[in-house]
Amino acid sequence: MSKRSIAAAAPALAAILALAGLVAGCSSPAPAGDSTAVAKPAAFTVTPAQRARLHIVTLADTAFTPTLEVTGTVAFNGDRSTQVLAPISGPVTRLIADIGAVVKAGAPLAAVTSPDYASAVAGYRKAQDASRNAQRILTLDEQLFQNDALARSDLDQARTDASSAAADVDAAIQTLRSLGVSDSAVARLRSDAQAGPVEGVIRAPIPGVVVEKLINPGQLLQAGSTPTFTIADLTTMWVMASVYPNDLDLVHAGQTASVYTDASPRPLAGRVDYVAALVDPGTKATAVRIVADNARQLLKKDMFVRVEIHSREVRHGVVIPSSALLRNEDNLPFVFVVQADGSFLRRSITYGYRVGDGYQVTSGLAAGDKVVADGALFIQFAESQ
Repeated sequence: MSKRSIAAAAPALAAILALAGLVAGCSSPAPAGDSTAVAKPAAFTVTPAQRARLHIVTLADTAFTPTLEVTGTVAFNGDRSTQVLAPISGPVTRLIADIGAVVKAGAPLAAVTSPDYASAVAGYRKAQDASRNAQRILTLDEQLFQNDALARSDLDQARTDASSAAADVDAAIQTLRSLGVSDSAVARLRSDAQAGPVEGVIRAPIPGVVVEKLINPGQLLQAGSTPTFTIADLTTMWVMASVYPNDLDLVHAGQTASVYTDASPRPLAGRVDYVAALVDPGTKATAVRIVADNARQLLKKDMFVRVEIHSREVRHGVVIPSSALLRNEDNLPFVFVVQADGSFLRRSITYGYRVGDGYQVTSGLAAGDKVVADGALFIQFAESQ
């Protein structure tokens, strides 16, 4: 560039530099920390008409008995249910009871053709014949003894033989009954030695409902090991719950409980029956067993339920109504506290046990604080608008 060109451009360059300096002089640095400043939550006010519809409660330090909320799984009442094992070996010839049948103790469930049963019938008939013969000999010996034709020792031996034979008959009858033979079938065998074969029968050991059928016709059974049916009394059920160590002092046998299920609009009555002496090694929780009323048979095995255990332990603290408890966007609990000027301000809290229709507050509130109960949800909605 020529000297003349540089001279001509100098005034324009000076003007640009002067404008830049002016802008720099007018700008001031932003106060440190403005970008990270957090605005304090603002109190919320309502109109007098709206306030009149709110229910505000003043908190106080009160004595209460907490309610422990846990979850549980339903199981059959182990004291009133059993799995029926096959008492005899052999193939199933026919099924007599099906799933859902209501049976009494001793009711027939299935018929079995079994060599065990045939052997037991033969043993009974042999014992019965031996007993009749021993009794006949005893009668003859007694007549001979009365005529001084038999020694006392021979008569005593005859009596012993007859008594032993009668005991063998009783033992044979008990063997038949253990194999499921009914008293009427035993009576037929006793009255008619030529009575036809009677099927071996699997019978219900307890009254209840047949809830499982584990065999089919033709299936070969093994005595004492093959499960055939499950029978349960469904009027009560067990609810198995888990309680962690920090709540364990609230749970004792005999306490009342309420069992909640979607199958019933009302809770089902229950009672804590047992608190385990061991903890689960995986969860470190203690198993608690609750006996629940199931008269309407709404509880089913393996159903998932919610349980409230009503403790008898007396505690002291601040309790808020359940309607006062709200949750923010992060699902954290809070309440609206009434300020001195009548406005409402959110306050985060932590809560513990359920107490009736409320909750124990463990931190965030104190006696004398005023919180919004009914109407708190309205303030939360209005505040977000």
